[in-house]
Amino acid sequence: MDFNFTEEQEMVRDGLSRLVREEYGTETRREVIASEAGWRPEIWAQLAELGILGMPFSEEDGGFGGGAIDAMVVMQEFGKGLVVEPFVPTVVCAGGFLKHAGTTAQKEEHIGGIVDGSRVFAFAYAEPRGRYDYADLETSARKDGAGYVLNGHKAVVICAPWASHLIVTARTSGERRDAQGISVFVIDKSAAGVVTRDYPTFDGRQASEVYFENVTLGAEALIGEEGAALPLIEQVTDEAIAALCAEACGAMKVANDITLEYSKQRKQFGVPIGKFQVLQHRMVDMYTEYEQSVSMTYLATLRLDASERERKLAASAAKVRVGQAAHKVGEEAIQIHGGNGMTDEYAIGHYFKRLTLFDSEFGNVDHHMKRHIALSAG
Repeated sequence: MDFNFTEEQEMVRDGLSRLVREEYGTETRREVIASEAGWRPEIWAQLAELGILGMPFSEEDGGFGGGAIDAMVVMQEFGKGLVVEPFVPTVVCAGGFLKHAGTTAQKEEHIGGIVDGSRVFAFAYAEPRGRYDYADLETSARKDGAGYVLNGHKAVVICAPWASHLIVTARTSGERRDAQGISVFVIDKSAAGVVTRDYPTFDGRQASEVYFENVTLGAEALIGEEGAALPLIEQVTDEAIAALCAEACGAMKVANDITLEYSKQRKQFGVPIGKFQVLQHRMVDMYTEYEQSVSMTYLATLRLDASERERKLAASAAKVRVGQAAHKVGEEAIQIHGGNGMTDEYAIGHYFKRLTLFDSEFGNVDHHMKRHIALSAG
């Protein structure tokens, strides 16, 4: 199998690498995440101008004919700079729902805005008591004539403070945890009855608790078939998992490089700590974890177009392996840096925070281990 990237993908990688180096230095990022906005709309606009936001969409949908591999290339570079701009919620998640199940009118209304950067989406799926079960929903969308009335609470909605629109999962029929009766809606965040409570996350991003209080939705807000959205949600979240794994790989690559460089400069007993064999072994282990993560990310990305079972197996396997590696690399990097690693001034602490929080997105290691075992047994 040919694992080489195309000339266009290499050009995108080089361009993004340069952009991240120039615009996402440690000091600059620290100032951005501490600012009132918490992100840079001008960078988002620049990504749109470069065609990055339109890469994964087909030309028919107004994009540039790319796919999951292109998104993987983008996310690896974003991971290297700990980029906070909402590529996964907007392009991968919202774009995924629209690509796979959106009507022609929905695609025309929203995808163009994603591609040109004028529309930012957040994916509101998690609930306080739902854990990682996408079917465990208390948020409801009650039928009201041709439309719906939405009520409920979504927790830790990443990038929601910046969003103009939300993709929301809700129960339209059945009982809590039923696989049937789940639907997906696209909502203007400024709609009457949408209330948000914004806060920063541990890794420097922004999130919201989102409350829906008798939000009136038209029939055009429904994406896909009413009550049959669970397979669609699983497909889109598997695509998001592959993209986040790529981001984690980029972050691990830099964490390893920073730690190696630190080991050459930091001295104990008059010699660089990198001379100590025990630390050399630990850094080799960190590099091995990174390389295995890259391989599993490639596999998960390539299997996104495979059968449903193969896609799920590959996504869960990657989430487990990359999650374990992210924990290992982050922990070892901090320990090798010692107390310096936990200070805000040292870049490694920021990489540790992002790698730590990676495990909680779209299912942690334990959840995906169980999912993989269940799929393998079936």
